[in-house]
Amino acid sequence: MPGIKGPSDYSQEPPRHPSLQINSKVPFNAEPPRSALASSYVTPVDLFYKRNHGPIPLVDDIDRYCVDICGLIRTPKKLYMRDVRMLPKYNVTATLQCAGNRRTAMSKTRKVRGVGWDVSAIGNAVWGGAKLADVLELIGIPKLTCSTQSGGKHVEFVSIDKCKEENGGPYKASIPLSQATNPEADVLLAYEMNEEPLNRDHGYPLRVIVPGVIGARSVKWLDSINIIAEECQGFFMQKDYKMFPPSVDWDNINWSTRRPQMDFPVQSVICSLEDVQSIKPGKVTISGYAVSGGGRGIERVDISIDGGKTWLEASRSQKTGAPYIADHVSSDKWAWVLFEVTVDIPYSTEIVAKAVDSAANVQPENVQDIWNLRGILNTSWHRVQVRVGHSNM
Repeated sequence: MPGIKGPSDYSQEPPRHPSLQINSKVPFNAEPPRSALASSYVTPVDLFYKRNHGPIPLVDDIDRYCVDICGLIRTPKKLYMRDVRMLPKYNVTATLQCAGNRRTAMSKTRKVRGVGWDVSAIGNAVWGGAKLADVLELIGIPKLTCSTQSGGKHVEFVSIDKCKEENGGPYKASIPLSQATNPEADVLLAYEMNEEPLNRDHGYPLRVIVPGVIGARSVKWLDSINIIAEECQGFFMQKDYKMFPPSVDWDNINWSTRRPQMDFPVQSVICSLEDVQSIKPGKVTISGYAVSGGGRGIERVDISIDGGKTWLEASRSQKTGAPYIADHVSSDKWAWVLFEVTVDIPYSTEIVAKAVDSAANVQPENVQDIWNLRGILNTSWHRVQVRVGHSNM
């Protein structure tokens, strides 16, 4: 593609923050310390998790870079950066989460396949760019359209990024046209992250942001946009990121029996404590994040300091000094909520967090009930063990 290329090796990777926990060097996959997440509502770019499938693409001529829009439409178009920037700019605060977040905890039940993410394959950022609904209007697709006259019902995003899962072909994914053309869905062609130009790790010069949906659909390093009749047939839509029951293993899996995962379920994680941590008896502040997909707010975060026997409610916030109210116009509907509660911990115990979203969805108690062979969407109660010095236990 003009202006951008996908390297064939890893000799030109960008610099990364030294505190990142590296789960895979090539391709580079890493997450920040969990303590970094609860300390800031907007995650710093350097500490935002990095999820890659191949070498990071390089831009050599931003003026020549363009995105081909084609498929089941009357007039194909080449979209240059100047075209995107001429459209109204929107800032959308949205949490991106890898479907494999918390996979390591699920793998302790039974073996799973995938990058060994802890609890920090997630981040919250302010994404700046043009709404995809406005971009599609440029090629004659009105807002709130479910199907084009030529039968297009899905929008496929294709990356310049080449990956082994596609046999050296590009990474790609799709969303329904009805979602893409709905301004309220806030799907962006983003060129900024936290009011700065995207960096290479996060999709420079242009990426898709699909709020409320697993990160696998927010394609980076955009190469083309295709209007298609059926959902994308790429590997990551058809042979990965699908939710199977615990009874399915690699010997009896039938990928076609499940739809690609889109919205992510309700989730919460304690970030102020490690999985096993020694503390002194007394007051302890427990804090972390909670989030739900599909634009659903967080109605409640419950904390237990006795392994789930009794519960107390944590406070929730997004903006300092402003109370968070689930699904209120003042709340960022695509973004996580930070929670906090201070409790007295006199002896060693298990601390548990679980969240409830505005549709009354709640995290499942046991990871065994949602185990799946790819280890995705581990939203079971988050548990940490604390060992108190001079404990009576």
